[in-house]
Amino acid sequence: MQGKVIIGTGAARGLGREYAEQLARAGARIVAADIRDAEQTVAAIHESGGDAVACKVDVADSKSTAEMADLAVSVFGKIDGLVNNAAAYGDLTGGRFETLDEQEWDRVMNINVSGIWRCCKAVIGPMRSGGNGGSIVNIASLAAVYGLPYALHYATSKAAVIGMTRALARELGRDWIRVNAVAPSAVMTEGTSEFFGDKLDKAAQVIAAGQSLQRNLETSDLAGTILYLLDDGSKFVTGQTIMVDGGTVFL
Repeated sequence: MQGKVIIGTGAARGLGREYAEQLARAGARIVAADIRDAEQTVAAIHESGGDAVACKVDVADSKSTAEMADLAVSVFGKIDGLVNNAAAYGDLTGGRFETLDEQEWDRVMNINVSGIWRCCKAVIGPMRSGGNGGSIVNIASLAAVYGLPYALHYATSKAAVIGMTRALARELGRDWIRVNAVAPSAVMTEGTSEFFGDKLDKAAQVIAAGQSLQRNLETSDLAGTILYLLDDGSKFVTGQTIMVDGGTVFL
């Protein structure tokens, strides 16, 4: 990872912050992008001797994602990787599918699906012009493969992420740009706590009980897979969805 320039969206907290900090420790230069303030993530990276810059981005806005890519190039000179982690999740209202709010459905698709499309569009030019290709990692979810009841909008959006990953991998292979997805189970983050609310403890017990490795995932459990997919060690891996779910689903 030494010297690679990686953009990570949703980097202000939770999984996104973990990825950013771990990638920086491995030698990558980080653009910590989020609609929230990501300065704390950048400060933590600087404290550990890493190199990072914060970027305010709204993945629902093409102008904003283009400015994110421009910032990466202006500060670091190139873009080698992108982690599409930003998603609508913690603040969603669950319920039976026929009761879901149509505006919330549209918002989920705009952020979780179209947001990834916008971010990919923004980085493709610099990746191509760099001459060395690149690696895009999309964060999907166990919900897309296992089926998450009472959150059809979220599960559907993450299934679309897997489909997009496969199609982009076919299309971008000629440019030596690899596209893969990671599908975690529920990870113990602020977003998960917000999503389940007062049902968090019960949900965590049920989720862990369905795994071969029976404990809940922490943010650090996914970092190794993300690093692998961004590093040259996976340079012939593309179009794949890697389950990091403690052995819930076997593909």
